[in-house]
Amino acid sequence: MEQQDNSLVETLFNENPRFRKLYEQHQILEKELFQLDERPHLSPEEEFERKKIQKLKLAGKDEMERILSEQR
Repeated sequence: MEQQDNSLVETLFNENPRFRKLYEQHQILEKELFQLDERPHLSPEEEFERKKIQKLKLAGKDEMERILSEQR
């Protein structure tokens, strides 16, 4: 991400409630995914949860990218 994008992300985070919520949710999902990835083995339920988190994270990132592209 370029410096201009970092500035735009910061502006949107402060001014756009939807973007802020998506960004915060992305951070939470990132931590949850990291915790699962730290485990040596995952149960089938944990693997299912990992895939679910990845999909939610990607959907949120796609929406953040859409908001960013509309503001560029």
